[in-house]
Parts: sequence; C-alpha cells; structure tokens
Amino acid sequence: MPASPSPSPSVRLFLAVWPDPASRAALADWQRSWRWPPGAALVPSERLHLTLHFLGNVPVARVPQLVAALRLPFVPFELRFARVQLWPGGLAVVRMQSTPDELLALHARLAGALRALDLEVDTRPYRAHVTLARKAAGAAPAQPAPEHTWHASQGYALVRSLPNGAGYEVLERFS
Repeated sequence: MPASPSPSPSVRLFLAVWPDPASRAALADWQRSWRWPPGAALVPSERLHLTLHFLGNVPVARVPQLVAALRLPFVPFELRFARVQLWPGGLAVVRMQSTPDELLALHARLAGALRALDLEVDTRPYRAHVTLARKAAGAAPAQPAPEHTWHASQGYALVRSLPNGAGYEVLERFS
C-alpha cells in the first residue's frame, strides 16, 4: 500500500495593527493595574495588537500570493480606548469608544482580498478590540480604560503565530 502524501506545511496567520510605543505602554500600564484571577494568562506587552482578520492555518506555498494580494491602501485612523469586556472563554478585552470608518473600510477591503484567494473570512460583525488576557474570568480593572488615543498610522501586518505559544513573527508590513 503506498504511503499517503504528507500534508503540505502550513503556518498559522492573522492580520493585525500593532500599537505605536506610547499606545503599547498605555495598554501595558493599564493591564498591570487590573485584579487578575489566579491562572490568568496576560498577553505580554510586545504581543498586544488589534486583530483585523484571523486566517488560521495557511499552506506555506500560498504565503507569497497572500502577501501580493494584501497590498491594499491604508488610511490612518485613531482609536480611543473606552470600555472593558469579559468575553466567553475568559477573554479580557478593551474596546474602542467607536470603530472608525477607516478601520471598518480596511477590514472590508482585506476581507475582499481574502475571499478572492478563496480563504475563509469570519462572517460575524467585526468587533475591534485588544485582548489583554486569556483565562481571565472574574478579572476586574482597577481603574477605567486609559484616556489615550492610539494614532494608527504605521499600517498593518501579516503575522505568524509561532508554535507552542512562542510568540509572533511579522512576515510582512503593509503601509
């Protein structure tokens, strides 16, 4: 009996906007002020980001095609942190006061590019957020969300999740 072909290697990918240093510091300072339950898994400050689309496992061979298709216009926008939410599964997130039209338009343009490549796109309404911790059921902020405006002007990135939770690797930046 012939051996079955091994699956092609894949990488776990997502598209994200990374905070500028001042915004990262504001988020990290605020994150440290929370009362976290035992076992909460705080997102390290260097990994804080705003996810645009989660792509999941993508064959390595498709990455160059993906990079080419994702070169889309980026219009800077501002995010104002405003509210905290604890989502099912123990995710502690910070949401924005409102989602800027420029961010919604970028999300939609990227969704169109992904669909054109026959990649699956989440059909649920987009909820822009920054995840602060996982396994955080019962967490409570010690103070309101920081009064900080994140000036998202650096573009977005195609990011690889490294195996075994070892972090992230930016494969390509788009601006």
